Amino acid sequence: MFVTKKSLSRRTLLRGMGTALSLPLLDAMFPALTPMAKAAATPNLRFGAIYFPNGAIMLEFTPKTFGRDFGFTPILKPFEPYKDGLVVVTNLTRSHPGSQVGDHAVSAAGFLTGIWPKRTEAEDVYANTSIDQVVAKQIGQQSPLPSLELATEDFSGYVGGCSPGFSCSYMNTISWSSPKTPLPMETNPRVVFERLFGEPGTSAERRARLTKQRSILDSLAEDVKDLERDLGTRDRARLGDYLQNVREIERRIQQAETRGISETAAPEVPIGTPDNFGEHVSLMFDLAAAAFQADVTRVFTFMMSRELSQRTYPQIGVTEQHHSVSHHLNNAQKMAQMVKINTYYAELYAKFLAKLKATPDGDGTLLDHSLLAYGAGMADSNGHASDPLPMVLIGGGAGKGARHVELPVRTPIGNLWRNVAERYEANVEQFGDSTGKTNVFA
Repeated sequence: MFVTKKSLSRRTLLRGMGTALSLPLLDAMFPALTPMAKAAATPNLRFGAIYFPNGAIMLEFTPKTFGRDFGFTPILKPFEPYKDGLVVVTNLTRSHPGSQVGDHAVSAAGFLTGIWPKRTEAEDVYANTSIDQVVAKQIGQQSPLPSLELATEDFSGYVGGCSPGFSCSYMNTISWSSPKTPLPMETNPRVVFERLFGEPGTSAERRARLTKQRSILDSLAEDVKDLERDLGTRDRARLGDYLQNVREIERRIQQAETRGISETAAPEVPIGTPDNFGEHVSLMFDLAAAAFQADVTRVFTFMMSRELSQRTYPQIGVTEQHHSVSHHLNNAQKMAQMVKINTYYAELYAKFLAKLKATPDGDGTLLDHSLLAYGAGMADSNGHASDPLPMVLIGGGAGKGARHVELPVRTPIGNLWRNVAERYEANVEQFGDSTGKTNVFA
C-alpha cells in the first residue's frame, strides 16, 4: 500500500491474496479543521432489526408503568445498561384483516412489512417491501453491501405450506426487497465472513483452506505495516482493535469448522456453523458489528430463530421444544420456561449491544450511531395473538433516555415503520396497513 495523500479515503481497503478488507473509521480519513472532519463527527445512522420467534410472555415483558420512570421487567432486565437510548413500545399490532388471527407464517412475514401476506402455499407469494429494504435504498447504496440478512436456522429447502395456507417462504425470512421477492437469510458464519472480508469460494474450496488453517488476515501483514507507518497513535490502536476482533471472529469460525470437519456423516453440510446455539448467535452478532464498524453495510436484519422452532435450550434448563413451550395453556411451569427462553434471547442480544457501545465511531460509539429494533411478530404465543407486540428500540437513533410509550390499542406496526423511514429521510405516505405515524421519537 502507498499512501500518497494526507488523508485516507473512507473506502480504503487492505488487500491480500483473495482479500479486500474494509477499514474502520479512522482520524486519518478526516484531517482536523476540515468540513470532512465535521461530517465524520456524525456518521450515518445505521439500522438493524432483530427478530425472536414464537412470541413472549407479555406480562413479564411489558413494564407496568409508562413514561421515563418505568421499571425493567425480568425479560427486559438485560437491556437496562443501555437505557440512555431505549424505547419500549406497547400496543403495536401486526396486520389482522377481519377476525383472522393468523399464525407463525404471518407473524414473520408481517413483522417488517406491516402487511397481511397473500394466502398461498405456492410460489406466488406476495407481501410488501420491508422497512429494512426501504432504509437500505436510502442509506445503503454507498456501502459495499446495501444490507445484510442473517439467521440461525435454514429451512430454505422446504416447499409448499409450512403453516396452514401459507408458503414456507413466509417463515424463511423477515426481509423483502419487493412484495414478490423474499430475501434469503444466511445462516453460515463462514459465508458471511467471506462476504464481508474476502476469500469467496465453494464449500469444497473453503474446506481445502480449512485444512491449511490459513487466516485471510495473514496475507494482509505487509499492507497493515505500510498503513500503520502513516497513522497516529489513536488510529493505530483503533486499527489494532478492529483487526484483533476480525481475527477472533475468524478463529471462532475455524474452531466450529474443525469440529464439523471431523463429522463424516454429513459432508455436504456447509462448514462453519456452530452446533452451540449461543455461540452461533454471538458469531452472527459479532459479524454484524464488524460490518457496521468497517462500513461494509449500514443495514442488517437478524432472525435469531425461525417461527415454529423446535430448538431446545438445555443450557438454561429448558429441554422441551421452544414451540411446544410457547403453547403453555397458562401452565405456570411452562410459562416460567418461556420466560427463561425470552430472557435468554434478550441476554444474547445485550452482548451485541455491549460490543456496539464499546466500539468508537466518530464522536461517539456504534451504538450511538444506530437505531435497532428488537421484537417479534407475535405477542402471547399461546393464542397466536397479534397484539400487543413486543418491541424495544435501542441506540442513539431512539432518542435520549429510557421511555415506555403507550400507543393507542392495536396501532398498526406500519405506523412505527413510517417513523423509522422518516428517521432516514425516506418519507413514505403509506406502509402496509398504516393509519398514520406514532409518537415514539417525541
